[in-house]
Amino acid sequence: MASNICTRLEIAIFMVGFVCANLVLPMCGNISEVFEYNWAPNHIISQGDQIKLTLDNVSGCGFESKKKYLFGQASVQIKLIEGDSAGTVTAFYMASEGPVHDELDFEFLGNVSGEPYLVQTNIYVNGTGNREQRHTLWFDPTLDFHTYSFFWNRHLIVYVFLVDGIPIRVFTNKEDKGVLFPRQQAMSIRGSVWNADDWATQGGKVKINWTNAPFFSTFRSFIIDACELLPETDDIMAQCGKLGRFWWDKPAFVVLNRHRSHQLKWARRKHLVYDYCKDKARFTELPRECIS
Repeated sequence: MASNICTRLEIAIFMVGFVCANLVLPMCGNISEVFEYNWAPNHIISQGDQIKLTLDNVSGCGFESKKKYLFGQASVQIKLIEGDSAGTVTAFYMASEGPVHDELDFEFLGNVSGEPYLVQTNIYVNGTGNREQRHTLWFDPTLDFHTYSFFWNRHLIVYVFLVDGIPIRVFTNKEDKGVLFPRQQAMSIRGSVWNADDWATQGGKVKINWTNAPFFSTFRSFIIDACELLPETDDIMAQCGKLGRFWWDKPAFVVLNRHRSHQLKWARRKHLVYDYCKDKARFTELPRECIS
C-alpha cells in the first residue's frame, strides 16, 4: 500500500521562520519498507498511509523504523485516543539500543473525558532520563491530526520538540559544563500505545476503564529527513557528524530565531505545567543542564 512516508529536504522548515514545503524531492515507499511491527503486530492496522495502533486488555503494540538516524528531523501526524483515555499512553519517540541508550520522547498521557491531554517530553542520555516536562495543548488532539517533530544537531540546540511547527522545548548543548547530550548514538524512530495506568493519569489514581476498549491512536504522514546510519560502517561520526555536510549544520540552525524564541516563550508561559528543573522537592541541587 502506498504511503506518505518520504525522505525530504526541508531546508529551514522552522528555524528561519518560513516553510519550503514544496522544495522537496521525495523518495516514497510503503509503510512496510520503512517500519517493522516489533510488538504485538496483531494489534496494528495498516490503512493506506496510516498506522492504527490498538490497546485492549490483552496488549498494546508498537512499531520501529528499520533504519537508524543521527541528527536531522523526524515528523509524524497523530490523532490520539478519543473519549475517556485515562491510563493510556501514546508515544512517538526515538531511541538507541542497550542500557546506556539515548532517547527523545513524546508521551501523550490520556485523561478522563472532558479533561485535557498532557504531552510529556523526556530526554535520556547514556541511559539516564528523569528530564520530564509536561505541557497542555492549545487544541484537542483527538479531533484531528496534528504534527509532532524532533529536530536535533550537534550545535548549541541539540533538539527541539515541535507541535504543529511551534517549539515547546529546547535542550541546549552544555558539554562545556559537563552535561552529556545525545550525539554519538544513532536512533530508530518508534511509536507505541500502552497501558500506563500505574502513573499516567493523576499519578496513577485514575485507571483505564476497559469497558471503553479497544483504544486507537493513528499515525500518518511520516517525514524523515535525517542522516541514515548505513550498516556497512561503524564510524557514526564520520558518516553523520562531519560539520557542514547537512542542512541542519548550517549557521541558521545554531539558535532559534526571534520568531521561534517568542513562540517557545509563549508555549512555556501558557502551557508548561511541570518542569523537572523547577521541582525543588526532587533535587537538593539543580542538575547542571538546568542552570543558565
